[in-house]
Amino acid sequence: MWKKFQKKIAKFPWWATNPFCIASAMFIVWMLFVDDNNFMNQYKKYSELSALLEKQDFFVQQIKITDKEFFELTTNPATQEKFAREHYRMKRDNEDVFVIVPEK
Repeated sequence: MWKKFQKKIAKFPWWATNPFCIASAMFIVWMLFVDDNNFMNQYKKYSELSALLEKQDFFVQQIKITDKEFFELTTNPATQEKFAREHYRMKRDNEDVFVIVPEK
């Protein structure tokens, strides 16, 4: 029985019977499909990282715009007056303010 098994093994190429090649192949299969950090999980993490970096760029731009608006609001009196009129409905002494509310 052992001789038949040896004859069948002899028909395989040399690399298929080499224990180091077999162990390397098993390691590659393990790392690609079975491990917690397999190929699919790495791809998902990479795509999530890309989305988060895009959001970070967006928020950094928004922070710059907000800082610029804040600087204008704190230094420019015309901007302060415009902001007060739009958000707090403030008026001068000789003016009347009419607020129109759209019907729902």
